Amino acid sequence: MLHEGEATCNLLAMPKQASADLNQQMNPSALVAKNCEFYDAFWSKTYLTQPERFNTWPLISALLPSAAQRLEIGPGLRPRLPIMGTHFIDVSAPVIAQLNARGAIAQSGEITALPFSEQVFDLVTAFDVVEHVENDQRAFAELTRVLKPDGRLIFSVPLHPTRWTKFDDYVGHARRYDPAALKELLANHGLVVEKSVIFGMQSNNPRLLNLTVLAFRRHHSLVVRLYNWLFFPLGMWFQKPLKFADGLMDLTGVDEVLVVCRRK
Repeated sequence: MLHEGEATCNLLAMPKQASADLNQQMNPSALVAKNCEFYDAFWSKTYLTQPERFNTWPLISALLPSAAQRLEIGPGLRPRLPIMGTHFIDVSAPVIAQLNARGAIAQSGEITALPFSEQVFDLVTAFDVVEHVENDQRAFAELTRVLKPDGRLIFSVPLHPTRWTKFDDYVGHARRYDPAALKELLANHGLVVEKSVIFGMQSNNPRLLNLTVLAFRRHHSLVVRLYNWLFFPLGMWFQKPLKFADGLMDLTGVDEVLVVCRRK
């Protein structure tokens, strides 16, 4: 759930499949608890960033005229949809409190059991969320259920299970996606890919990421402060415009992808 300008690079080399198997065997409630613990601590020590500051804003703003009913899942304090009047679902109490204080309609919940009726929303987003969920089939079923026909779903996920790292494990990921499996997953849920783009930080420095995880474990409060007040603002400063490809792009060598889908 660490977003563009937040993600700390393309994460560490380690005995990858062993670590991935460990998280895939984790009890779903244990994975939820792990995510809650990490992100409650993370978001309680930071500030809210307005969605207009992200490089996703041109994409989002172009869709707003036809998206009166909007939902963002797992925004943390870096939402990509307009705060006022948007529905938000998050597992973190500090996030919910801050968003509601600014005019959002935020509540606690999980992506696998969304508290909404069918076909409610014109636009749903889930940036760096689905990879944290054990039952991603159920997650995409819920995302599709609450979308209106021809509604848009925007999401991002990390790719390639062979690139599993210690950082994936530390921040509560359940998986990295195989591109072919992701394509099949979307098709099975009636989602048509309109366009896609490379997303997040694409660098690859195992030593740096190994040190990052070690620093988080030993000096969590200090590292969170440095990240939120130094590294995140620098990342925002160096954001580049998103250059979309039609359909699902060639994902060879891509660490994370942002996908724009339409519900049939």
